[in-house]
Amino acid sequence: MAMKAVRVLDLCFLWLLVSAILLKSADCHRWNKKLPKPCRNFVLYFHDIIYNGKNAHNATSALVAAPQGANLTIMTGNNHFGNLAVFDDPITLDNNLHSPPVGRAQGFYFYDMKNTFSAWLGFTFVLNSKDYKGTITFNGADPILTKYRDISVVGGTGDFFMARGIATISTDSYEGEVYFRLRVNISLYECY
Repeated sequence: MAMKAVRVLDLCFLWLLVSAILLKSADCHRWNKKLPKPCRNFVLYFHDIIYNGKNAHNATSALVAAPQGANLTIMTGNNHFGNLAVFDDPITLDNNLHSPPVGRAQGFYFYDMKNTFSAWLGFTFVLNSKDYKGTITFNGADPILTKYRDISVVGGTGDFFMARGIATISTDSYEGEVYFRLRVNISLYECY
């Protein structure tokens, strides 16, 4: 009987050893592939001036929906939860709002969390300059308080036909609830 118990223990130990080896090779968190290098990488800035009831002449975005009873010229409290804004913002090659625009950022964002600043973005860069012609379409979650956030590049036209990749965005500047500037580092991994 003692010999049988030792044999069972040996088999259990062998089973644990083989399982550990097999699980190690199936580890989902290990990434042995080398990440591809982007086929195209560049940085653009977009400048958002939110309409506040007093700046209609230079506003580039406006609240179009808000929680019931909210004023569409003032962001709601509670991390702006429920606000939806549409925008048509200038895009520049540098962080100066007064630099010549190379295109427009057109789309929307809505604030989607009650307990922290977070938004969901859906927009297109419409580019028409000597350097860039075409569109690039983006979407994804934007946890605003995180310094660098990645959103998906999901397509494009013209110079960016069927582009796919990642855009790393960061808030480059902001002035209260009226103006913010995003730095958008675009890395394309599918270029045609």
